[in-house]
Amino acid sequence: MIRRTARTARSTAAALAATGILTGAALLTVAAPGAAAATGPTAGPSALAAARQAATEPATLDTLARFFAREGAVTRSAAAPRIEGAVVPVHTLDPEFVAGKPGAPVARLDYLATTAVSSDGRKASLWTLPKEGKEGGWQVVNIATGDDETRYAAAGARKLPGGTVFREPQVDAWYVQKGTEVLPLDQDAVRAVGARGTTLAAYRTRVREAYGDKLPGSGYARSGRAGGYSPPAAPAHDGPERRTVAASTASGTAPALTSAAAGAGALVALGLGGLTVLRNRRHRQNP
Repeated sequence: MIRRTARTARSTAAALAATGILTGAALLTVAAPGAAAATGPTAGPSALAAARQAATEPATLDTLARFFAREGAVTRSAAAPRIEGAVVPVHTLDPEFVAGKPGAPVARLDYLATTAVSSDGRKASLWTLPKEGKEGGWQVVNIATGDDETRYAAAGARKLPGGTVFREPQVDAWYVQKGTEVLPLDQDAVRAVGARGTTLAAYRTRVREAYGDKLPGSGYARSGRAGGYSPPAAPAHDGPERRTVAASTASGTAPALTSAAAGAGALVALGLGGLTVLRNRRHRQNP
């Protein structure tokens, strides 16, 4: 169960922070329906420009240098991180869609992502969200290894131009949706809906059957159980990969470097406004 709170609670990070539910296989991130659309980030041209500016600020680049140097692959001074490519919107399965609310989109915007590249070729994803308070602006709230967000955005644009690329975090699957069509972008999605994809109606039926009884107000939620969601007889993945993050603990400041947490799956600690998040990351092949 996840409860949406205020503006930043629309992000995946804040949503996970509100619950702390995790298993080695998957995370339960089905949020409460009814959150106002105005509480989340937007992906208009001004927002994309502001997110890119936040990603290229000297303080952010300095943190990226420390991030890439954390395992000794390069020195901090030699990391020379650069921002590459466009900022992309990142969508996540909408709990209102899961709940069957008429007209609810399949996914809602969680954050904007930008890819950073180290001098040795390693990549990281910068997650940005609007700042709290009246001053506005955007800030980097997470730095994570890899470039899933931009890779799947590009894959979705090739596979179904004009569609919405989104992630179903419970099974770590990426899809693209347009009209009545939902197509898989990775093997997790193929296992969920088949290589040829499915209809939007059939996908709604699947996620409602899987997660509908885990929304707030359900017996699952009232029981207070931890443990999250793990699909039955889920095929084993190639070994998990730690997705190390740097986390921001204060609005308007550059993120402070943290280390990955070890444990079931590959747990990652993310502080967002003083909250703690655990998130899974697996090996990926290019889509």
